[in-house]
This record gives sequence, structure tokens and C-alpha cells, in this order.
Amino acid sequence: MGFAGAMMVAMAADALLGWPSWLFARIGHPVTWLGRLIGAIDTAWNRASDPPAQRRAAGVAGALLVITLSVAVGAVVQSLLPWGWIQIALVGILAWPLVALRSLHDHVAAVAKPLSTGDVAAAREAVSRIVGRDPAALDEAGIARAAIESLAENASDGIVAPVFWGALFGLPGIFGYKAINTLDSMIGHRNERHEAFGWAAARIDDVANFIPARLTGFLFVLLAQRRSEALACMTRDARRHRSPNAGWPEAAMAGALGVRLSGPRIYHGSVTNEPWLNEGGRDPLAADIDEGLAVYRRAMLLLAGLLAILAFA
Repeated sequence: MGFAGAMMVAMAADALLGWPSWLFARIGHPVTWLGRLIGAIDTAWNRASDPPAQRRAAGVAGALLVITLSVAVGAVVQSLLPWGWIQIALVGILAWPLVALRSLHDHVAAVAKPLSTGDVAAAREAVSRIVGRDPAALDEAGIARAAIESLAENASDGIVAPVFWGALFGLPGIFGYKAINTLDSMIGHRNERHEAFGWAAARIDDVANFIPARLTGFLFVLLAQRRSEALACMTRDARRHRSPNAGWPEAAMAGALGVRLSGPRIYHGSVTNEPWLNEGGRDPLAADIDEGLAVYRRAMLLLAGLLAILAFA
């Protein structure tokens, strides 16, 4: 479990530094590099004139190509690093940009701040950067709900899952996971263009996030002030979510805060009717975003502590 120490380094670097804007301006970000590759494959291989079966096969091939290439790059780079603690430190530094610990916190906090002062317009603008639903249709409760849901789901996808796979396999694990997650984000949608081509990307992402999503939910339960409510809501409502994984951290957070999450929302002018998580809870407010961030911070500290135990035990 030596790579657990490397993931501690990655989490610490991101918590302290984030991904500096000057560095992004110079070299971009590994996810943007993956995005360009996936976009090129989508453009070249996902042809509307092809029958659905052919588009699905092309999507399988494209997903496997991106994942295999990412894992191979991670394996080659890792094999070139010196052994021992130097390798652990270097793996952690190279994994750092793939752990979105600070970015997630800052983006969600940017929603809570204007919402707490009644500046709904600024809060809508801030929440539009982290969710895909129509911000103009969101009232105060809708904005808070969207921010808390994004915090819970992305704690799993953006931190726990990459750290989990990185702790198991080092750079091949975390590079491969980020490829899977970026594929799902870009082409794993149930729309006319990607229903067939993105099928493999979405299914692979479901498998890769199965354990991390449940681990994230249990971290929230353990660090919530309302532990029994968080556990009850997670075990009761997680499977009601449209995603086989996102419901676990979201339901745990809903119970932890005593609010209801999910439910109907508007995407591109159309209402999507989703079941409520913690249906009997109240609507969330700006203060609930702050409490959710506190649960998130405690959960990430516990995750770092678990990595320390694995690294040094």
C-alpha cells in the first residue's frame, strides 16, 4: 500500500495550492488534455450516418483506446521513477492535478457566499459553473440544493475515486480513472448523439465508481452531526437516484443536513422528474451549504488519515 502515501502527498499539495491559474495558463490541465483527445475521437468516430450498433462499437473502441493509453502513460512514467520514498513523493506530485480537493471546495463556497447575503443573481452565476441545470429557473432553495448535490457527488468523483484507484495502483490507477471519468463527462450522456457512442463510457464509469461512491457516503455518515439520520437516509434512498452511484453520497449528505435533495429540475427548458432524497426534509438554504462544506472537510481529513494508516502501518 505504498501508493497510499503518494495519494496523501497529492491531497496535501492540492489542499495547499489547488491548481494555480498561472500554471493552467502555461500548460493547461491533464483533464483538458484528455478532453481534446476524447473530443477528436468523438468527432471522427461518432458519425450520425452510422447505424446505432456501429456507433456503439466505435464508442467501445474509443473508450478502450483512451483508457489504455492513459494507463500505459502512467505505467511508463511510474517505471522510470526511482524506488522508495522518492518514488512515493514524485507519484504524489504527478497525481496532484487529478485530485480536485480545493477546487471543489472553492467552487461550492463561491455559491454559498452571495446566497447568504441575498444576492441570488450572483449565486446563480456561481452555481452555473458546477451544474448543468438551468440556473435562471433556480430559486434560493434550488441553488442551495444544486450546490450541495454537486459537492456530494463530486467529492466521490473528484477526490475519493481518484485517490482510491491511485492508492491501489499508483499513476496507472489514477490516470486510468481520470480517463474513465472524463469520458463519462463528455460522451456518457443519454442524448441523441451519445446514446449509442457513449454507452461504454457510462457503463465503465459506473463500475469504476461503485466502491468509491459508497465509501464517500460512509465517510459523510461518520463525520455528520446527525449520523443516524445520514445512515438511515443513505441506506433507504440511495437506490432511488437515477445514478447507481451518485445516490450514495448525495443521500448521506441529505440526511446529514436534514434537507431534501434531488427532485424535479430543469435542463435546457425541459423538466426532469427525479425522486426526492430525504423527501421529508426541509428545503436547503445557504447555511446548509456551509454545513455541507464542513462535513466535506472533515470527511477529507478522515480520508487522509486512513491513507496515513495504510502508508505507515
